[in-house]
Amino acid sequence: MSNTEMLARCRITTIVFLVADLTRTIEFYGRTLGLPVQTIDGHDGPFATCDTATVSLVFIVAEAKAGDSPVVVFELEGGIDDYADRLAERGVEIVVPVSEAPDGGLTLDFVDPDRNTLSLYQPPGSPRRR
Repeated sequence: MSNTEMLARCRITTIVFLVADLTRTIEFYGRTLGLPVQTIDGHDGPFATCDTATVSLVFIVAEAKAGDSPVVVFELEGGIDDYADRLAERGVEIVVPVSEAPDGGLTLDFVDPDRNTLSLYQPPGSPRRR
């Protein structure tokens, strides 16, 4: 993986919104906007998802201030620990180390220079190293 292609081949598949009230969010995205929202019981509590033609929206209840949300998620085919090492080598601040995602996959959160959160995600069963 060269310096210029670290995330170039990854697809942005998910945008995560931190929300104060899940019921209100489901009402807005489901009834008001007409999107197919479903609620899921995750290991950290309920959250909601909505799949559009090109990207999934995920709504997680969490305290957030302006600028904390949305979180752009890059999906990996595997090797999340390799990516974590490369980010750390480049001086990127990792704010949530590799940990279990609500669906059993793995995730890692880091911030850009303006403190916007970006996330890496790999599906369950994918190898941690390549």
